[in-house]
Amino acid sequence: MSLSVAGVSVRFGNKNALLDVDLEVADHEVVAVLGPSGSGKSTLLRVVAGLQEPSSGTVRLDDVNVTRVPPHRRGVGLMFQDHVLFPHRDVAGNIRFGNSRADIGSLLGLVGLPDAGRRRVDTLSGGEQQRVALARALAPSPKLLMLDEPLGQLDRELRERLVVELRRLFVRLGTTVLAVTHDQREAFALADRVVVMTEGRIAQIGTPREIWEQPASEFVARFLGFTNIVDVDGGASTPWGAVPPAFAGERILVRPAGVLLTPTSGDAMGKVEVATFAGERVDILLAIPGAPPLKAHCPPATAPEPGDEVSVRLDPAQIVVLPRESPE
Repeated sequence: MSLSVAGVSVRFGNKNALLDVDLEVADHEVVAVLGPSGSGKSTLLRVVAGLQEPSSGTVRLDDVNVTRVPPHRRGVGLMFQDHVLFPHRDVAGNIRFGNSRADIGSLLGLVGLPDAGRRRVDTLSGGEQQRVALARALAPSPKLLMLDEPLGQLDRELRERLVVELRRLFVRLGTTVLAVTHDQREAFALADRVVVMTEGRIAQIGTPREIWEQPASEFVARFLGFTNIVDVDGGASTPWGAVPPAFAGERILVRPAGVLLTPTSGDAMGKVEVATFAGERVDILLAIPGAPPLKAHCPPATAPEPGDEVSVRLDPAQIVVLPRESPE
């Protein structure tokens, strides 16, 4: 099922929860909507599901205008973050709530819970409950499956394991998926494309790689966790050192992997304030006099220690030019 959202706005009083949102999702595509709390991502999901009427704009499923069609007639499945299960029903009973004629055995096999149909839901772990909720959402065989923070209540280890299983399941089913999350790792692992939202608007749409390698704005860059952002003067200098003349006058992002540290000569001298071991790398926070803090990633074998003084060089290949923010 394809999805088309055109010019959708949602207003609550004087506040725009969504503002002129346009989004196209192709048949069989998995799209993740990513953004901070209050960015409008869950409101967008509710509009597509028919749970929230837009103030303006249209929603089309397979090129049919469903903007005023009630939720139960849209042929979509929806799974919320709280995935409330009915404690008085067993696993099979919870799944049949989504479709009384559902093939329970096949659905439980899909979500990795074979032979669990007669188990009480209060005996299930958090991850197992999440799988049952997913099976219930899949029971009506929706052409479009929508997930609102599907793994949000689980611990990190379980989330990382289940996100791989979800991606494998989506590929197997060929179902169109629209998933909302605030977790970039989850979005990048699940989706063919990612939509980044802020303040009710779409800030960027692209593949996970496109968004990571070329953030469309400073907001997107900072939301992804990049903080090495600075202006370059007309002489191609930054508070952290010189850059090639092509970057003169630009606002740039320097990826931590592009901050090269040596114990001797370089463009700037800094002191290591924090060194955090992160498995295959060490995350370094540098203090440079008269400059903002600078983050670097180093191999563990060559990483400096807190208190060490180092020289800094910026790798041009790891510099991204950011568009200047336009005043409203």
